[in-house]
Amino acid sequence: MSNKSNTQASKQDLPKWIVVAALVAGGVYANAYFSGESLIVRILGLLVLGGLAGWIAVQTTKGAAFLNLCMEARTEVRKVVWPTRQETTQTTIIVLVVVFILALVLWFLDWVLGAVIAQIIG
Repeated sequence: MSNKSNTQASKQDLPKWIVVAALVAGGVYANAYFSGESLIVRILGLLVLGGLAGWIAVQTTKGAAFLNLCMEARTEVRKVVWPTRQETTQTTIIVLVVVFILALVLWFLDWVLGAVIAQIIG
């Protein structure tokens, strides 16, 4: 029974995705066609078309799942414990020191191996 509802939903979703694609393509075309108009008017038009296309896309099964994923991701980001400024500065300094030390080690190895190869080639 679930399979039947999925196929029914996907049949209803196809026209919605076609409308979304037409709105996006129309927005791109209109932006190029009205290139002589004010930038703010074109931006507002694109925002309206983008909002309408997004609203129609959310009405589909995959669009609703994507919106749900975005909402869950936002919830998870709020749970993150972000480092303080001091922790960030200390970590950055440690990374820079380690990179500098590794650069010196690699330079030394390059110099030694270059000298050895120069002695062999000679």
